[in-house]
Formats: sequence, C-alpha cells, structure tokens
Amino acid sequence: MMKNIILGPVLTEKSSAMGADNKYVFKVVPDSNKIEIKQVIEKTFNVEVINVRTINVSGKDKRVGRFVGRTSDWKKAIVTIKEGQKIAEFEKLS
Repeated sequence: MMKNIILGPVLTEKSSAMGADNKYVFKVVPDSNKIEIKQVIEKTFNVEVINVRTINVSGKDKRVGRFVGRTSDWKKAIVTIKEGQKIAEFEKLS
C-alpha cells in the first residue's frame, strides 16, 4: 500500500527553470524519506527517477497588526528524472 506523500508541485520561477534540466520540485510530507519519494514519483508519473534531493523549509514569522504568528515548516523534494522523459501533469500547470 502506497501512502500519499506528494502534497503538490512547487510552482516558482526557479522551479520552472529547473524543468529544462529534467528536475521537478514537489511539496512532500515532512516525515517522508528519499526512497519513499522515489517510489511514489515512479509509480504515479510512470518515469524513471535518477536522483532525489530533499530540503526542510523553515516557517517564517508573520505579523498581522500586533499579533505574531508563524507559517508551517514544510519539506520539498527536487526529483531528477531520466533524460528524455517528462512529467506531463507538471507541464500543464506551468
């Protein structure tokens, strides 16, 4: 049973430029590991994953008037896929 660890794509100018190098950026569940991420990406998008890099992103302090809050910490994965393959769903979103 595969658990759903992909929360969605990260669509920024920098991540869109990484698409030229066959790299795609996803927001993932914080307790997931590289092996799980690789397996889920390969099964979901039917591509061959070469490399997975993960980054824990710290939340930021936000102020609304006199109240201070904090955005959530999250994890992102930069997935490199085999040359010549594409993730079609990702191309539609950009």
